[in-house]
Amino acid sequence: MTFLTTSPPLARALAERNYNDPTPVQTAVLAPAAAGRDLLVSAQTGSGKTVAYGLAIADNLLDGAERFERAAAPLALVVAPTRELALQVHRELAWLYQYAGARVVSCVGGMDPRAEMRELQAGAHIVVGTPGRLCDHLRRGRLDVSELKAVVLDEADEMLDLGFREDMEFILKTTPATRRTLLFSATLPRGIVALAKQYQSQAFRVEVAGTEGGHADIEYRAIRIAPSDGEHAVVNVLRFFESPSTIVFCNTRNAVKHLQTSLLERGFSVVALSGELTQNERTMALQSLRDGRARVCVATDVAARGIDLPNLDLVIHADLPNDAEVMQHRSGRTGRAGRKGVSVLLVPPARKRRAELLLQLAGIEAVWGVAPGADEIKALDQQRMLGDALFAEAATEDDLVLARTLLAERSAEDIAVALARLYRARLPSPEDILDAADRGRSRDDRAPAKGARAPRGEGRAHEPRSRDEPPRSHKAKPGKHGMEGGSVWFRAAIGRKKNAEARWLLPMICRRGGIDKHEIGSIRILDTTTEFEIAASAADSFAALVRRPDKEDNIRIEPMGEPSAAEPRFEKPAPRRDALTVSASGAGFDDAPPEAAKLHRKPEGYEPRAERPRPKPFDFKGGDKPAGFKPRADGDAARKAKPHYDKPFQTRPDFVKPPRDEKPRDYANASKKNKAKKKNRG
Repeated sequence: MTFLTTSPPLARALAERNYNDPTPVQTAVLAPAAAGRDLLVSAQTGSGKTVAYGLAIADNLLDGAERFERAAAPLALVVAPTRELALQVHRELAWLYQYAGARVVSCVGGMDPRAEMRELQAGAHIVVGTPGRLCDHLRRGRLDVSELKAVVLDEADEMLDLGFREDMEFILKTTPATRRTLLFSATLPRGIVALAKQYQSQAFRVEVAGTEGGHADIEYRAIRIAPSDGEHAVVNVLRFFESPSTIVFCNTRNAVKHLQTSLLERGFSVVALSGELTQNERTMALQSLRDGRARVCVATDVAARGIDLPNLDLVIHADLPNDAEVMQHRSGRTGRAGRKGVSVLLVPPARKRRAELLLQLAGIEAVWGVAPGADEIKALDQQRMLGDALFAEAATEDDLVLARTLLAERSAEDIAVALARLYRARLPSPEDILDAADRGRSRDDRAPAKGARAPRGEGRAHEPRSRDEPPRSHKAKPGKHGMEGGSVWFRAAIGRKKNAEARWLLPMICRRGGIDKHEIGSIRILDTTTEFEIAASAADSFAALVRRPDKEDNIRIEPMGEPSAAEPRFEKPAPRRDALTVSASGAGFDDAPPEAAKLHRKPEGYEPRAERPRPKPFDFKGGDKPAGFKPRADGDAARKAKPHYDKPFQTRPDFVKPPRDEKPRDYANASKKNKAKKKNRG
């Protein structure tokens, strides 16, 4: 037995699980220099950390005894970031301490808190839970931490990323100061180091990160795909590897729902894991993966944290992760406990540099390639059918009777054809992937090397131009006959009325068709459509790519014949024949149709306004005055001549105050008298 420092009950449990050789992290935490000290451990996922800290705290919990005493207040507290990881740790510690008589209780979100309260009141030796639920039990006085001897923070970096810093600090402040603190993390960012300095005492630091970068038992593959081939690539990768269990990672819940529905329609047995599911739904989904009822799990990063599934040989990144650490955590679901695994990244052309940067930061050498095609998968299906276990099993008497009956009724070829059909019927059909020459090319592959100059005739055309010729913009490139090798015109169902502009149409066309901007010629934006030309060398692949609808813009693009005539822009439209403009002299009726002329016929005796005689203006200073004219009187004289009012102004009679017989009121003592009256009434 290699685990020399463990107690006999734990050694027995390890032997039953065939734990003969410890992993590097287990060896490090059991070293004599780490005995009894606080630990700050950095190790990758899947390296046996749960068993490592389970062995490390055994001496503190058992204190030399082989079995625990009757359960009372907890002796150890393990904090995990997610429900799945907490439940997994609960299972691992349960079998590790089964012969020591330990009682392990879990406290996670989504479960009935009253049932957990009854479990805690009944007593526990080890409590495993998530930060939020543990803090809730602590604040309500349901969890007694007065007897704690060890606190373990598992996946501490993930708890910081999920915003559990305050909960972790509350738990550490509440627990006794004499406890032993073990902090396990895949990485050691600044936040983890600061937390260790504040709540640990002279911690023994252990770094077991692999020198090879990433997991040595995981094979990384990067597959170049077209932007619209994501789902088809997932289907073909699943069919190519035929893993007993697979996890497909997406970045959002909506993407998980969409991909799960798509795989179910194609005949895969799929379950989903996302944050919106209840704990019972997540538990049932994981159980269906463990017992083989489901083979594929589509999940987000948070929901799949800490999942440990048997026979998980394949991980697919349908959406690229945000950073290298997340990619390693995703891939760490496979290649665990000495098993081999494959991690596949699906890389569209626009994300190629992002994928290269992630692999470089993680120190991983990935094998680049393209998604398997339908012919490759069919050839593999034939090999798998010939090597199926059905042919190796011994035939029973009933099988022989049925076989002789079939041979008597049908030929051997007919029976073999029926068997092949039955075998293929239970398998999802592979998808047709775009041509490898186009799906594997990206903008970086087409662009010339840095510092190299593209020859004439390739890429952008550099034609000599005279000084008098105005410069050309990207909207006025050479026409159909100006592109090298000819061109093909396409039409997009969006125009000027929907704010179509070349500055965002150009990258959209490049993304949808997987081409470079130098392969696009003229762009003509009309009212409801946009016409553009594509180089003939890339027209076939472009037409195949844009034939499928795009989820982002939902703009239909289709090939067309010759381009429409150039639409006049900013020109005044010609006047309508039925809209007449009548001048003062009546001009404009000669060109009008007869019906319109009848509507605007001049009445009898009509004279134009300009021909009517106008009266001569008056001259007040001199000259002729009209008969009966009287000059206006002077203002002051008029006011004196006529009074302002018809009746004279009558003033109001003087007001005489009536005499008062009573004495003047004493306002100073009035309030006191009122108070005295109220008091007497009461």
